Formats: sequence, structure tokens, C-alpha cells
Amino acid sequence: MLTTQYVPGAPNWLDLGAPDLDAAVAFYGGVFGWTFSSAGPDTGGYGFFQLDGKTVAGAGPLTEEGASPAWTVHFHSSDVDALAKTVERAGGTVRFGPCDVFTAGRLAGFTDPAGAEFAVWQPGDVQGMELAGASNAVCWTELHTTDAAAAKDFYRTVFGWETVDNVMDEHLVYTVASPTGTDPNGDAGHAGIMQLPAENVAAGSTSEWHPYFAVEDCDTTVAASTERGATVVVPPEDAEGIGRLAMLLDPFGAPYALLTPSPR
Repeated sequence: MLTTQYVPGAPNWLDLGAPDLDAAVAFYGGVFGWTFSSAGPDTGGYGFFQLDGKTVAGAGPLTEEGASPAWTVHFHSSDVDALAKTVERAGGTVRFGPCDVFTAGRLAGFTDPAGAEFAVWQPGDVQGMELAGASNAVCWTELHTTDAAAAKDFYRTVFGWETVDNVMDEHLVYTVASPTGTDPNGDAGHAGIMQLPAENVAAGSTSEWHPYFAVEDCDTTVAASTERGATVVVPPEDAEGIGRLAMLLDPFGAPYALLTPSPR
């Protein structure tokens, strides 16, 4: 489960790019009880999803040409400019930045060698999300990729992640990643990496990061999501030792997942 004790390489921000921000605010407000607060008149419509006064994510209109609706996971860096060079040396590409976001921090967007987009946040006045690992907030991040072996090498090079492979069955290996110097099997794990099945790739699936949001009742939240226009990709199912989870697309096509964690 994620926390707000941010260290280099750990997720520290999350935001949504949506074609209709007002509709997105209504959807996520109805599903998670979030409110929305504008970041100001000079931010192009960008603002913050909040829960009980704490920021859980950002959101704004799509700005990149050809961009699809999506949640973007941001990872902590103490030096975005140096990291951008590391990304390029490791075979990734720079989509935008590095650039300052007023005095809040420094930002850059990247694409890994298999095509998954992610971003990096270097904190200034804003350290990151104010709530994580709690109900109706992000609790986990996951990469579905067309090349899991290359992805592990890339993110280890870029962020120094520790990784461990968990063999779920003969067809599925789930890699857990954690910041450098930590135990990915312990509480420091922050991301999963999964190989996309060949049939999914043939059907058009591409590499992408998505968030998991913790919820009290996965089935009830799935129902609340579909009532508001979401599409179920993976219906609620139990994962031993993890909890009950589901994957969906929001009404605009952005993927996200839900998790009711198993009691510790």
C-alpha cells in the first residue's frame, strides 16, 4: 500500500487527463466522494481532487496533441533534469519538460521503451498527494506491458527499483517493485509489473500504467461506477492474500482499478 512518506522512485502524484473535466469531476465525485478545487486561473483548468480537505489527485483537460484520457502516475525525483537524461540513455523518450510548475515543483513526462507513459515530480512547495493508502485514495500502481523483462530493466536503471518476481501460475508472473534499498516483499512495495498476454496485444492492448483505488466494498463501488457510465474490464474477483479487486474504464476511457484489501 502506498503512503505519503515519499522517497526517490516512489509514486508521489497522480493526475487525470480528461476530455470533459466537468463530467470527470461529477463521475469521480459520485464514485469516491471527491470534491474538486481549481488550482487557479493561470493553470489551464487544472485542479485537485480532494477528500475531507486532503488532495488525493490532480485533474485537468487533455493538453498533449493526440492524447487519450488516462491517469498518469508520477514518481518522486530529487533531480528531474538528470533523470530525463537517464531515461533517454535507457531507451525511453521525453514527452515534455523538464519544467517548473510555478513554485510547486518541477515536472517532466516520459514514455518507456514499450510505450507506457509516466511522469516525474520533483517537489517544491507541493510534496505530493496528501492522502494515499486510505479508502477512496490511490493505494497501488500497476504497469501492464508488452515487454515485462525490458520494463524491469528500464525502471531499475531509471529509478533504482528493487524487484521480485512472484509466480502466480504457469502463465502469470507478477513483479513487485519498491524503492532502492527496500524489500519489495515488504510494506515498501509500490508497484506491480505484468506482461500483457499475447491475445490481449493482438486485440489492441498497449502498455500503460494505471492506479488502484482502495475502497471499502469493491462490488458496491463497481456498481456505482457502472451506474455512472464506467465499463468493467475485469469484474470483481478475489486475489488470495491481497483482497477483492476489479478493473474498469471510466466514461472517457481512462483505466483504473479498485481494491478492497484483505485484512492484515
